[in-house]
Amino acid sequence: MKSFTLSTIVCSLFFLSGTVVTGEDRLHVERPSKPNVLFIISDDLNTSLSGFGHPQCKTPNLDKLAARGVRFANMHCQYPVCGASRASIMSGQYPYTTRTLGNAGTLRGNMPNVVTMSQLFRNHGYYAARVSKIYHMRIPMDIVDGTTSHDDPMSWDEAINVQALEHNAPGELTNWSPKDKGTQAFRGVVAEGGDSDHADGMAADRAIELLDKLKDRPFFLAVGFVRPHVPLVAPAKYFKLYHRDEMVAPLVSEDDLDDVPTIIRDYKENSKTYGVTPQLHKGLLQAYYSSISYMDAQVGRVLGALEERGLADNTIVVFTSDHGYLLGHHNKFQKQHLFEEATQVPFIVSVPWKDNRHGSETTKVTELIDLYPTLAELAGLPGPDSLQGTSMMPLLDDPASPHWQKNEAFTISRSGGESLRNENWRFTQWGFGDAGFELYDLKNDPGEFTNLAADPKYANVVDALRKRIAEKRIEAGYRAGLFKKDVSKKRPAKNSNQSKK
Repeated sequence: MKSFTLSTIVCSLFFLSGTVVTGEDRLHVERPSKPNVLFIISDDLNTSLSGFGHPQCKTPNLDKLAARGVRFANMHCQYPVCGASRASIMSGQYPYTTRTLGNAGTLRGNMPNVVTMSQLFRNHGYYAARVSKIYHMRIPMDIVDGTTSHDDPMSWDEAINVQALEHNAPGELTNWSPKDKGTQAFRGVVAEGGDSDHADGMAADRAIELLDKLKDRPFFLAVGFVRPHVPLVAPAKYFKLYHRDEMVAPLVSEDDLDDVPTIIRDYKENSKTYGVTPQLHKGLLQAYYSSISYMDAQVGRVLGALEERGLADNTIVVFTSDHGYLLGHHNKFQKQHLFEEATQVPFIVSVPWKDNRHGSETTKVTELIDLYPTLAELAGLPGPDSLQGTSMMPLLDDPASPHWQKNEAFTISRSGGESLRNENWRFTQWGFGDAGFELYDLKNDPGEFTNLAADPKYANVVDALRKRIAEKRIEAGYRAGLFKKDVSKKRPAKNSNQSKK
């Protein structure tokens, strides 16, 4: 269902001689009749940005963007895996509706008549272009081959892939997760060469070339950066930003997973899957943060080019990631979990003609499916009735707006996992409720360490959230038969949480 609210959005990033132009340095920008959109999406990025409060990772260009826009500090994905999340973002619909429930298949294959976010703009006279990964790609294989596996040709007038060596790049290669020998291992490469010798620098180059081509016509330009997705490849200068021995890993107790349902307890658990020791963890974090800083520099190059070509005053800029990422949190790594670190993403929106909220932040609960209706309303375009998100315009005028009615985020995952996250609680069930529950008090336990689902004191909370999640599942488009192959055949007794704490 389409849900629009009339109001407006905030800010944009402007560079002048490498610095941000402040409100005192420029006149107020008038709203253009046909604003451009620059949509930048990173890959496997959690909220490890200095502008989002991270104490070690350095992201000066994204911090400048946040200073010229609105930060969404409580934004959540709809499925913590690349293919499903990106299909949800581009369609504005929940994964149960898109039927894209992992990395297999394509959005168009599941929904032949879908009008994607960029397609809407394309249908209204915009030139829609893609650089690198917007829909799912097999990383690193598609980058090495210069191909794309799951793209949607109807979304673009022009689509550009990049081809880079990835883990084969000359440099110092280390596998920081020695138990994992596959393509998704934490391989870090202190790479030789400059930015443009590697995938994200190549993507920035091509995006800048497109800005030259499109400067005289309205455009929707989507730029996909693949870092910090493994392999963690970055030129050596970015590794030099971080001292390995100073990296601080998340603090987690050895028994943190004892009260988590069996069906998900061992999935991507460190000792069984990765073998990351405390010392290796420091190297892993250095490589992850270095690849983020490399990606951040490419964002800065594209935004600088936008300013240099006189396009900044006419362009909405959006930055986000497809989902969060565990880096040892809960003794787990990577994605497809339903803890906060896996569902939460960094999200920044910057609009040049709304300067009253520069550098502001909202903590209201929002979802990535809300982006599509927001951009449609900003551009004055009629979004399709199929949209299930809500335009975030009230929050872009007032981060604490009383008119923002959404108070929960709904995220699903493998093994019949479903999670409802509101301001006070995260409630998660597995096997659609047949394989155990998790309940976390976010006010008193923001790290989600103590599962309260089996505590009789919280029975009323569990009952209320179980009822709501059943309603939300149907609202999100669930139909019988989904996920059957993904749910464990050996289910524990109903209501079992295997609680040991």
